[in-house]
Amino acid sequence: MSTDPSTDPSTGPSAAPGADPRAAVPGRAGALLAELGDRAELHDLYDEAGAPVYHAIAGSSPLEVRELVAALRSTSGAVLELAAGSGRLTMPLLTLGRELTALELAPGMIRILEERLRAVPAARRDRCTVVPGDMSSFELGREFGAIVLGATSVSLLDATGRAGLYRCVRRHLAPGGKFLLTAVDVTDFGSATTEQVMDVDCADGTRFRMYEHWTEGADARTVTVFPHPLDMAELPITVCTTRIGVFPVAQLEAELALAGLVLTQRRSLPATGSHHHDVLLVAEVAA
Repeated sequence: MSTDPSTDPSTGPSAAPGADPRAAVPGRAGALLAELGDRAELHDLYDEAGAPVYHAIAGSSPLEVRELVAALRSTSGAVLELAAGSGRLTMPLLTLGRELTALELAPGMIRILEERLRAVPAARRDRCTVVPGDMSSFELGREFGAIVLGATSVSLLDATGRAGLYRCVRRHLAPGGKFLLTAVDVTDFGSATTEQVMDVDCADGTRFRMYEHWTEGADARTVTVFPHPLDMAELPITVCTTRIGVFPVAQLEAELALAGLVLTQRRSLPATGSHHHDVLLVAEVAA
């Protein structure tokens, strides 16, 4: 689910060069991080230390996965999954019986994904090819019947990154192929400063407390994750943070059209209990 942090300023804490990255964590999460002091280690949610945390949290909300798998049943041919992460969508996609290429940039995510693939039957595992790569800049030399980008990962890209994503998608879609992606509907983010706290109970028994902070007009929101409860966490306490882009779905639709991708479907996904909702977009290359 990651993109290249060297080209995308939306990921990770945004602190001035040489400054303490902890200072870039806003709101109650920033205050709690300061209170923990040296007892806490701050990581990006997609680095080696953050990847297991992301993997645990990603598996706690399966509704989007079910919707994407169901939508892909109406497509045919090989599937390309972008920003595959630790395999949250990869494993269900393999049940479709189709050839699957899983593209992911972060080494920590690839390691977890490959470990998971080794545990599945060989007949299923052999249909999956894991490719290290950036979803905003890749060349695989082939076409796919469907390209999917889940987990609202498009929000991790800035405008330049999204333009690169669309170009790559167009080059890799077979005639009649479909591009499926999910995005966050930000119309209900509220006004002024919005801060949400959510407790996440994961399938592996771990628990986390997630803080999401957004100020009206800002182009990104900050998500920071702490183990919960803190007094039960091992030292040093791993705290993970990332910044995720905020832009209207209408802007995303306009960008797709400008890139020569025609929107054929838009629908809201079932709510997962958060204060905002996800939207599924399906597009094809314009004739």
